[in-house]
Formats: sequence, structure tokens, C-alpha cells
Amino acid sequence: MAAKQDYYDLLGVSKTATEEDIKKAYRKLALKYHPDRNPGNKEAEEKFKQINEAYAVLSDPEKRKQFDQFGMGGFQQRYSEEDIFRGFNVGDLFKDLGFGGGDIFSMIFGNRGAGRGSRQQRQQQPWDFGDYITREQRGAEASRDLDLHYELEIPFMDAMHGAEKRISLATQSGTEEVNVKIPKGIATGKKLRLKGKGNTGRPGQRGDLYITMKVGEHPVFKRTGNDLYVTKEVKVTDALLGTVVEVPSIAGPKRVTVPPGLRSHSKVRLKGLGVPGENGDEYVEVVIDIPKKLTEKQKALLEELRKEGL
Repeated sequence: MAAKQDYYDLLGVSKTATEEDIKKAYRKLALKYHPDRNPGNKEAEEKFKQINEAYAVLSDPEKRKQFDQFGMGGFQQRYSEEDIFRGFNVGDLFKDLGFGGGDIFSMIFGNRGAGRGSRQQRQQQPWDFGDYITREQRGAEASRDLDLHYELEIPFMDAMHGAEKRISLATQSGTEEVNVKIPKGIATGKKLRLKGKGNTGRPGQRGDLYITMKVGEHPVFKRTGNDLYVTKEVKVTDALLGTVVEVPSIAGPKRVTVPPGLRSHSKVRLKGLGVPGENGDEYVEVVIDIPKKLTEKQKALLEELRKEGL
């Protein structure tokens, strides 16, 4: 099977295109290739599906970010075709172009009644994806019945640096060993798709394996989105006078300047040291360590400081 064309190339825009640029390019192509304007033209129907897939990705900030980072191959590992179209609706846009509206995702994946009813009934409806996806999508629906799902728990650092795991999978054919390449920066809830690793159906038909990731906790690092948080305790005098401390990071220990007079629980930002590959930052939460017991000398010195107004 030939590799899919790059989404930016499909819409004829650059990688720096704005949201409005992408929308304009999509409108132009949707108008050109919409099957209502190309009756019976299978190439136009296929092109129409491709540009809708491209627009579904590039019009969604998160999906576009993932596509920019991982490229077509890596993106398709993370997103199934259903994931790509989920929540995608350009019904109002189609109406503006003079065509019937509707939820694209429903038309592509939910129109399982396509082909049912009388020919006259079908002809009275605006063109939808049902007639043209019957060759591919109905087979894909059957393939989805063969899909397997697996939850894989990995250590925090494996998620940060990437890893390769070997899992045992129960299939209709028995137990199979599967190698799973885990990209760096993956988070809990993300899915990896391994094509053709599901159950076997009719000759030449096999489902996919969907692996849902579960990332373990870490005693030092806490993840929020693409940012990492660590806590660093400093002495009262260091907080008042300022100091330099060493803190852990995914890239190794880093020296951080604590400015004089910093309040407890203030955060120092380490730009670009968050989740690898995700453009996040690391935040060091500085906590002032207040001693529970003082020596007699410490008490005397503090009394002197109190007299000085501190």
C-alpha cells in the first residue's frame, strides 16, 4: 500500500500556514472535488476524502502539533482513522458552499445504512461518503471487529526517553510475542496502533492492535501536560540571601539560581527541560525549610535579627 501524501501537500499549504490559510485552501479543494460536482468520478471521491482527512488534522491544534512532530508515519501510529475524524464537523462550511451539511465523522464511519433503502430514496439525498466508502470502509468495519486492545504500563523514565517492550498477546491463533516501540514523551491514555497485529479473519484480512499507555509515577518528577515539576528545599538564610542549588532534570542535574527574597513555593522555570520532544518546561518549586528546633546560638542570632527589624 502506497504511503499517504503529506497533509500540507494535500491542501497545498506550507507548514507555517495560519488557521485561516488552511481553511481557505480546504474550501477551494472541497468545492473542486466534492462528489456532487463530480458524479461517478471515483478519483475525485478519493481526493475528497483525502483533503477532508488532511483538514481534520491540520484544523485541530493538538493533532497538527502531533503531525508536525512525528510526521505521517509516527502520527498514524498514534491516531486511527476514527481518531482523526472524531469531533470533526464541517457541516456549516458545506452549506456555505452549497452542499448538504452533516457530521463528516458520521458520514464516513457512521453511515452503515449506506446502500439500504430504495434507489429513489438514495438519489433524493445529498451525496455522502457512504456510497464511496463501501469498497474500503465496510471492509475496514469488519477489520475493526478483529482489532485487539491492550493496556501497557511502563516506568516514568521509559516514557520520557522512549523504549522498546516485548509483550505477550492472546490472539485467536494463540499467544504471540509483539515488539512495541514506545516514542519518547508519550503520556498516559495515548494509544499506539500496530497495523496487522490483531486477530485474523478471512484470507488477507487482519485487525490491528491498539495499545493504551499507562505511565507509572515518579518519586521526583511530576508531569502536567508537557511540563515537569520538581520540588527543592532551601534553608531560610539561602532564601533570604539567595543561593545556587542543584536540581534534577530529565537531561541530567542542572544548577539553578535562587534569587534573594524568594517566597516559599515560588517556582523557577527551566525553559525547554520539560517532557522530551514536547516543547515543555521544567518548573522548580522552591520550598523554604523552617527548622522545628533551634540551637541556643541560633536563637540568640535570631533575636538580634529581630531587634534589627527582620
